[in-house]
This record gives sequence, C-alpha cells and structure tokens, in this order.
Amino acid sequence: MKSPTVSVVIPTLNEERNLPHVLAKLPPMVTEVIVVDGGSIDRTVAVAREHRSDVTVVHQTRTGKGNALACGFAACSGDIIVMIDADGSTDPAEIPAFVAELVGGADFVKGSRFGRGGHSHDITRLRKVGNDGLNLVVNTLFGTRFTDLCYGYNAFWARVVPALDLPAITLPRPVDGSKLWGDGFEIETMINIRAAADGLRVGEVGSVEHARLHGQSNLNTFRDGFRVLRTIFSEYGRMRRRERIARRGGAVLVHQRTPAGVATAPVTRMVRPPAPSGPELPRQRTPHAGPGAPAPAGAHRSGDVARLRARTAIDD
Repeated sequence: MKSPTVSVVIPTLNEERNLPHVLAKLPPMVTEVIVVDGGSIDRTVAVAREHRSDVTVVHQTRTGKGNALACGFAACSGDIIVMIDADGSTDPAEIPAFVAELVGGADFVKGSRFGRGGHSHDITRLRKVGNDGLNLVVNTLFGTRFTDLCYGYNAFWARVVPALDLPAITLPRPVDGSKLWGDGFEIETMINIRAAADGLRVGEVGSVEHARLHGQSNLNTFRDGFRVLRTIFSEYGRMRRRERIARRGGAVLVHQRTPAGVATAPVTRMVRPPAPSGPELPRQRTPHAGPGAPAPAGAHRSGDVARLRARTAIDD
C-alpha cells in the first residue's frame, strides 16, 4: 500500500511573524499546506507564499476559528488532514506520530498535553483545573477516556469529515454579526465529542504545547470555558436526539471503515432499517364496536392514545 497523502490546515489571523517558524518545521511527509486567512491586515498571506511556494491560501467565508477550519477542510485533497495552530504552540514535527496512529487503525487522533509524553509550557494552573473538570464531565456523559479535551492539535482521515457535521461554509454570516454555532473556539471540543459519539475509533498522542511565539492569544479563560461547557451539554442533547431517531426507525448516518492507507471514495451514507421479510399478511377488517362493546385486541381507546401522545411529547 502506498503512503497516505497528508494535508495540513493552518488557520491564521495576523500571524506574519509566527508563520515562518511553523512552515519551516513541517516534515517532508506533508504533501499539501492549506493556510486559511481570516482577514489579516499584516503580511500573513505574502509571508506564507514566500516561505512555501506550493501553499494554498483560502479566505474564510465568515469569522471564527471553526469557520476557518471548515473552509480549510473543504479545500484539502489529502488522505489525512492535520489541523495545527499558526502561533507556534503546536509542534509540526509531531505530525508523523499522528499519522502513524491513523495508519495503525485509528479514525481520529487528538493530541494530549496531559497524556503520556505530553506537556504544556503555556497553560496556567486555573486553566488546567478547568480542563480537568471539563474532561470529567465529557468522560462521564459520553463514556470516553479523554485526557485533554480542549487542545486543537488533531488529525483524521479525510473520509470522516462528514461525521463532524460542521456548519456549511456557504451559509451567510448572521446579520447581527454573531457567529453560527460551531464557528467559534467551541470547534475543538465539538469535533472531539462528535468523533467519539459517532463511533469513530479515537486515539490520543502525547503532544508538547509551546508558548505562543509572538502576539497575544484571543482566548478568555472564563468566557471560553463556559462556552465549552455549553458545547458539551449541547452535544450531549444532540447525541440523545440521534439515538431516539435511530430507535424509532428513522434514517441514521453510517460511516464505514476501510483499510488504513487506502484511498477511497466518500463512505458516509444514509440507511433505513429493512422492511420485515416474509409473505404479506392479508388485511383484516375490524367490526365496528358499539359504545359498550370491548375493544378488539391490539386497539387503544382514545384516552389511551391521548396519554401515549402526552408521554411521547414529554420524552421528546
């Protein structure tokens, strides 16, 4: 089997001083570099082209890191997609470890600063406590074993992008200037949870987070922490709704795995439960029952039906 092609997506916003360092550390196995610009007013785009002649520059359609990543994923042509940051905090030299985990059988691999071999030179004690609490909530609700939920260094096979179900990049930006759900920093938590909830095989790789090289982060500990918590409960509700639909016989998403390293066509499809097999039974007429007559077997009185409908509405 031939080696898989690797696309790297780098969201940027005024990162002209950091990009040379990041691009220089990309390993030779990277076959495609997608730089997504969020409207930089410095020389971010020019610097990207100066340091990587084969770079593909994409301009995001709305605002926010989530939209930038979605635009980058849509532009990728590689078998594997890796998402890293442009500020130098994620080390591109670790990409081979992520790829090896994918080739070894994983569908989605996330970096962990607190797993074996991981470390952070940037996280504060307060943020570490918050991250541990959010990890506990997710692992309890979703039955996962994440060691680092809020870290944006991830890699996955391109075929699993539909499972992430990100907001379409063609949707317009809200007229009030707000972000669509999934367009902001909640994207990192969202895709980690959706990968696990969809039944993908999720692996972790120890990763060392470095301090930002230049500039200041837009991350706000409390604001973004509450946004992540909101994301967790929103995704839990989404998972429960999908489970109810599946139990009732509605269409469900099926993602088929294929041998690692083999290029394939998209494999996501909609399926419905098969109809009962066997000979068709003749329809039976139910004689009209008078006011005092007992109801036929299998029938519900109007009061029973009303109670069932009320219970269904409560369950929903």
